[in-house]
Amino acid sequence: MTTLFLARHGETVWHAEHRYAGIADVGLTETGYRQAELLALWSADARLDAVYSSTLSRAMLTAEPSARAIGEIVEIVETDPDLREVAFGVGEGRTLDELRPEHAEALDAFVARPAEAVLPGGERGLDGITRYLRAFDRIEAAFPHGRVLVSCHGTALRLTLCALLGIDPNRYREVMPVVQNCSLTTIEYTEGRARLYAFNVPADAAAHRY
Repeated sequence: MTTLFLARHGETVWHAEHRYAGIADVGLTETGYRQAELLALWSADARLDAVYSSTLSRAMLTAEPSARAIGEIVEIVETDPDLREVAFGVGEGRTLDELRPEHAEALDAFVARPAEAVLPGGERGLDGITRYLRAFDRIEAAFPHGRVLVSCHGTALRLTLCALLGIDPNRYREVMPVVQNCSLTTIEYTEGRARLYAFNVPADAAAHRY
C-alpha cells in the first residue's frame, strides 16, 4: 500500500470570500503562504518519498515549500492535471448569493446532488472522482510502498474520500463539511481501495502524530 498525505492547498482570496474556485487559477493569500510553510515544517520530518500537486498554481505554491524542505530526497514537485479541482462553470469566482438570481434551478440541483448535478459549464463531481483515482493509481504505481504528499483541492478531495469509503458522494458536504487549508488527510491506498487513518488534521498538530 502507498501512504498518501492529502493536503488541501492554502487559502486564496476567493476562498476567503466564499467564492467558488474550481479550475480558475487563483493565487494564495498571505495567510495561504504561511499555511504552506507550516505544511513544509511537517514535511521536513515526514519521511516523504515524493510530493505531487495539481497543476493549478494555488496547489503548486502550497507544495513547493514542502519539496524544498526535503530537497535532498525530492528535487521537484510532480504535477498531475487529474488532481485539479472540479470545474464549477458559471460558479467560478462567484458566491451562492450571486449565482441564485440567474441560476436558481441549477444551483438547487447542484446543492442537493453535488456529485451528479452541475452548474452550467461545470464538471460532474463523479468525473472528478474518476480523475483523482487515476492520479492515485499512477502515484501508487510509482511508489508502491512509499509515503507521498499530495497537494490538492477541497471539493474533489471530499468527493473522492466518500467514494473510497463507501459513502454516497452526494453527501460529501454533510459528512465532511469542512476541510481546512493545508490540513492533512492520511490514507493507505491500493488498487482503488483505501484505509483512512486521519482526516483534516492541521499541519502543526500532525507534526506530533506522523
